[in-house]
Order: sequence, then C-alpha cells, then structure tokens
Amino acid sequence: MTTLTSQPLKGLLDRLFDEADAATGPAIGEMPASERERLLHSKTDYLQLYGLLRDLWLPVSRQTGNLIYMLARTSRAHRIVEFGTSFGISTLFLAAALRDNGGGQLITSEFEPSKVARAGQNLAAAGLDDLVEIRQGDALTTFADLPDAIDLVLLDGAKPIYLDVFRLIEPHLRPGALIIADDADNCPEYLDYIRSGPGTYLSTSFADDIEVTMRLA
Repeated sequence: MTTLTSQPLKGLLDRLFDEADAATGPAIGEMPASERERLLHSKTDYLQLYGLLRDLWLPVSRQTGNLIYMLARTSRAHRIVEFGTSFGISTLFLAAALRDNGGGQLITSEFEPSKVARAGQNLAAAGLDDLVEIRQGDALTTFADLPDAIDLVLLDGAKPIYLDVFRLIEPHLRPGALIIADDADNCPEYLDYIRSGPGTYLSTSFADDIEVTMRLA
C-alpha cells in the first residue's frame, strides 16, 4: 500500500473530486465570452481572472494526478515546486509522492486567500501538511526565493505567465529534473521556449494537453 491508495488520502481525494465536479462559478459564467477570452490570455490582468474563478476548483484530472505522483516517485523527487495550488488536489498527489519517497519539501504558490486556507485544511486532513509550504500571492513574487536542486515542477496556474514563472524556477533545476505543464497547448510561449533548446531540454506532449520535459544540462 502507498500513501496515495491508503486512508485517509484515498477517501479524501474521492470527496474532493466530487466537490470539484459540483462547484460553480457564477461570476465568470455571467461574463461576456469576449472578456473571458481576453482575461484568459492577458499577461497583466490574470489576477483579476483568477479572483473571479475563486469558487471553481480548477483541479488536475485524477489521471493527471496519478501521472504526477508516478513521475515524482520514479524520479525519487525530494524537492518539488508547484505553480497553482487551487484547493490542493494536485498538491495532495505530489505530497503523497514525497511521503512515499521518504520525505522532502513541496513549495506551492496560490494567489487566492480562500483557496490557500482550504488547501491547508485538505493537506492537514491527509496528514501531509508537514511536507508542504504554501506561499500566498503572485508566483512572480513568491517564487523569487527558491532552493537549489529542484527535482520536479508542476505548472498549473495562470497560463499566460507559464514562461515567466518557469524562468524564475529554471536556475534552480537539477540535471534530470522533470517539468510537467498542464494545459500546455494554451501556453505557446512556454512550449516554444522549452522545445527550442534540444541540448538543454527533452520534451514531449502527453495526453493532448500535458507537456512533460526533462532538464538535460
């Protein structure tokens, strides 16, 4: 048995996925489609968008959660950085991998205070909060100070700033580090960057909207 497949995490994830499926976001639903599309691609107003999305969970799928758990386990990750905590579902998968790898540190960043609070509660309920540091605020600020030798990165926050956030993390990556970018098809700048250096990164698309990358140099 693993932390992921044992209680209390197994039952907690089942409940959280059900809650995520039932959540609604009236503020974003009432917005004109043109304005919603503008905010989705804005590098300056993304905080406004994610404030409007505060009631939506925006979780990884269960399949993606299993994938990031497996990648963290097989790479024996001990230092992980996550961009986009939301309510903490992906954070739980990553923290479970750390526990099963013998411990470590997960630094995750979330802008919305209510999501930070709920994510903390979920991690405590799973008994994984000792492995996780949640940094509240814009990741372009909260990731200004990171440890070296990062083993794995999950990008799952505001899509227009994937590349900006990644450039903050990049100097701290160890050779062999893995980077998983969810919804990567919506981040052309990031994909162009990560695929343009064949001597530095090896990258491939996975399951249509996930980009998995290894740091080579």
